[in-house]
Amino acid sequence: MNKTIQHIVVLGGGSAGWLSAGLLAAEHPDKKITLIESANIAISGVGEGTWPSMRNTLKRIGIKEVDFLRHCDASFKQGSKFINWRNLTAGENYYHPFMTPSGYLETDLHAYWQQHAASQKYADAVNMQSFVCQAALAPKQLNTPEYAAVTNYGYHLDAGKFATFLNQHCVSNLGVEHIIDDVTSVHNDLDGYIEYLQTSHHGNLSADLFIDCSGSHARLISEHYNTPLITQDHILFNNRAIAAHLPYTEQQQDIASATLSTAQQFGWIWDIGLPSRRGIGYTYSSQYCDEQTAIDSLKQYAAQSIGHDAAAQLQTRTLHFTPGYRAQFWVKNCLAIGMSQGFIEPLEASALAMVELSLNMLSEQMPQSREHMALLATRFNNRFNYRWQRVIDFLKLHYVLSERNDSPYWQDIKTPRSTPARLKELLNLWQYQAPSRFDLIENEEVFPSASYQYVLYGMGFQTQTANSNNAFNNPAVGQYFYQHNREKIAKYLHGLPSNRALLNQLLSNKADT
Repeated sequence: MNKTIQHIVVLGGGSAGWLSAGLLAAEHPDKKITLIESANIAISGVGEGTWPSMRNTLKRIGIKEVDFLRHCDASFKQGSKFINWRNLTAGENYYHPFMTPSGYLETDLHAYWQQHAASQKYADAVNMQSFVCQAALAPKQLNTPEYAAVTNYGYHLDAGKFATFLNQHCVSNLGVEHIIDDVTSVHNDLDGYIEYLQTSHHGNLSADLFIDCSGSHARLISEHYNTPLITQDHILFNNRAIAAHLPYTEQQQDIASATLSTAQQFGWIWDIGLPSRRGIGYTYSSQYCDEQTAIDSLKQYAAQSIGHDAAAQLQTRTLHFTPGYRAQFWVKNCLAIGMSQGFIEPLEASALAMVELSLNMLSEQMPQSREHMALLATRFNNRFNYRWQRVIDFLKLHYVLSERNDSPYWQDIKTPRSTPARLKELLNLWQYQAPSRFDLIENEEVFPSASYQYVLYGMGFQTQTANSNNAFNNPAVGQYFYQHNREKIAKYLHGLPSNRALLNQLLSNKADT
C-alpha cells in the first residue's frame, strides 16, 4: 500500500489528455509522464470555449500566450450573450460577462439596480464588460503583459489545433513520452489496482497512476472498472449537436468578444468567432427533434450572415453524447478527467473548466503512496460529485426561467418535475433575497453567485427589495459603484482596440521563440 507514485500514464489525447500530461509534467518533473493514444480514435474536437482560468493553466504549463494564439487560431472571449432565451421578442438578449461587478461584495447591487436603474439591463448597470463585448473589443491593449488585462477573459480556440499544439509543447519542452498505439486489454494486480495496459505494438505499459482521458469511451473508468454514468437527461434534455465551420464574409470582419448563444425551438445554437472562421453548432434533444431538422435549422441560421447559397453548401458533423457524470471519478489508481468523467452539454463551456479543476486538485495534492491515494480518491469523488451537481443546477437555471412555450421541448424542460430539488429551493429563496456568497459555500465554486445573478436578472426574475437601508443596502454606496461603472464604460470603449485589431498586432509583431 506504500508504493510510491513515480510513473503516470495518460490514456487519450485531445485537450483533456494533453492538458493533463502538460500540467503534471510541468509541476512534477520528478515523475515520468507517458501519454498513449490510438491512431484509430479521433478526438471529439468539441470544447472551443474556455474560462479565464485557462490563462493560468497555460502559464503554469510554460506556454507563451502569443504562441498559443497563433497556433490554436484563438481569440479573446469575455463572456456569453444569450439571445431569445427569455422569449421571442425581437432584440431580446442579455450578457453573462466574466467580470464580477465592482462593489459586488461591498453592497447589494441588485437592490440599487431595481430601485434606481431598472430601465437598464442588469449586466449593463453593474458592469462595463457587456458594452466591451457589444463593441467587439479586446480585453487589453498591445503593451499589456501577456495573460494580463483590464477585463477578465478566456479564449475561443480550435480544439483540434489546441491538442496538436499541446502535444508538441509537452513532448518537446516537458519531456512527455508520446505513444501511438491501441490498448487491447487492462490488467489488475492482486489488490484490484491497474498494473499495466497491454498494447498492440509496445508491449505492457505499467504505471502507478492512470489518468483516463479516453473521452466518452471511458476505457478505464467505465469499460474496465464498470463505473456507471449517472445520466441527467431527465433534467437537461440535449444529447446531440450539429457542428459546422463558417467563413467570414470579409477578411477583417469583427471577431465577437463573447460566445453567442441563440435559443431555438428544440435547443440552442452556439456561435464563436476565431480569427480565421466562425464555429457554429446546434445543441438539441433527439427526443424532440430529428437530425435533418436540426441541420436545416443550423443552415437557416448560417444563411442570415453568409447567404442561402453558401449556407446550403456547409459541411456539418453530428455529435452524440449522453448528459451525465460518473458515480465515481477516482477508482483505485484510475482517475477520469474530461468526457470520461462526465459531460452535460456545451452551454456555458464548463467542459474544459472541469478538466482544469480536476488537474488543479490532483497536481496540488499528488498522492505519495497508495494509502495516500485512497484517501485523496474519497475526497476527490465527494468534491466532484458536488461540482457536477452545481453545473447541472446552473445550466438548468437558463431553461427554467424561460417564458418560451413555442414547442413541447420548452414546455417540458421548464416543468418542476425536471428541476433539481436544490435549484427549486434556491429559486424560492431568491424571491426574497438576491443570490450571494452564502448560497454557494464551497471554495472554488464552479459558478459563483455573481453568475447566478447575471442569468436570473437577465431572464427577468423578480426578487423583492428590502424596505430598510442597512450596511449592505446603502443607496449611497450603490450610487458610487453605479457611477464608477458609467465612467469606466466611456474609458474602456475609447481606449481598447477591437478583438481583430489586437490579434492582428500581436501576431504580426511577435514571433515564436
